[in-house]
Amino acid sequence: MNPRIMCYVQHLVGTGHQWRVAAISQAMCQRRMEVTYVSGGFPVPHLDIGPARFVQLPPARSADMRYKTLVDEHGRPVDDNWMAVRRSALLETFRRCQPDVLLIETFPFGRRLLRFELLPLLDAALGSCRRPYIVCSVRDILENRSKPGRNEEIVKLVNRYFDLVLVHSDADIVPFHATFPLADCISPKLCYTGYVMRSRDNSELTAAGTGEVIVSAGGGIVGEHLLRVAMKARSLSTLARVPWRILAGHNLPATKFASLRAQAPDGIIIERNRADFTALVRCCALSISQGGYNTILEVLDSGVCAVVVPYADEHENEQTLRARLLADRGLIELVDSHTLTPSRLARAVDMAVNRPRSTRSAIDMNGASTTARLIAENVMQRRNAVSV
Repeated sequence: MNPRIMCYVQHLVGTGHQWRVAAISQAMCQRRMEVTYVSGGFPVPHLDIGPARFVQLPPARSADMRYKTLVDEHGRPVDDNWMAVRRSALLETFRRCQPDVLLIETFPFGRRLLRFELLPLLDAALGSCRRPYIVCSVRDILENRSKPGRNEEIVKLVNRYFDLVLVHSDADIVPFHATFPLADCISPKLCYTGYVMRSRDNSELTAAGTGEVIVSAGGGIVGEHLLRVAMKARSLSTLARVPWRILAGHNLPATKFASLRAQAPDGIIIERNRADFTALVRCCALSISQGGYNTILEVLDSGVCAVVVPYADEHENEQTLRARLLADRGLIELVDSHTLTPSRLARAVDMAVNRPRSTRSAIDMNGASTTARLIAENVMQRRNAVSV
């Protein structure tokens, strides 16, 4: 019987969490695992989970970047009834799936807003007559936790519920203890997989993007300022004569997208995010982007010249830390978002095009296949132990 895997993922603002788990889902399906992909976020255009079964819970997101309030598809704060309906749907999915492995993205290192359904799910898993192997899937860098005792709470939850914590990072680039100081307390359960990249699809290859500057800002909720500054920076840079293709995320409101298009001068193309983004980056002359996990990996994998303007505010420094570590290695040009101006961006563009192109060989980017292999091996070990 093929192993059954249930993946749970909830994105609250950016969609990077979904793309990462989608890549893992594809890799597990390639190993003949039967994957049920459970999403609690709003639909993500072009998301490719392979042949996995997709289950959409009633969608929710964070009301803002403070991650204090969960709102439903109508923008209303969720209430007890909404939470009960969604919790019931999640538990019913678990009962129907009867997974060999339950993979939960981020929690307990984040997603505290989802405790109303995740703790019951974990209790159901522990109490199941076919207890699944329980895995946490977590990215390279965690957000700051200012409240005393929060890290200790995470350690308790890991030790109570989880068999394995898969860190989708290269320990030589970002060791987990850099942003989780109690990593040693769970070290027997920690395993680095390398960074998780979206699978390459040669069918995506296109003439679009060739020789261009590609400007992107993730899902679009917080990237409008970068896109507008980039439009003004083009004429100030040494790449003023090549086309600049500016990609606006699907979360950027239609009125603001229309405003960008109306103000774009000749030589600048304004589009929504494209399914062939990876191919665009591989073909372009230079990438300008924020510092999200997935975009950074696609830029590094392509070896293209890159300028990174990480999003940061009082609640988030994840992108800044990642970008600074890579800039220190000479892999990108870094521009502080708080001091971003057209002239500063143009100078960074000029510096980037004169920098030697990076190589991907020094960074482990095989995280999706490694994750699938580790899960398959653990399932086999458990089955062998039962049969003895």
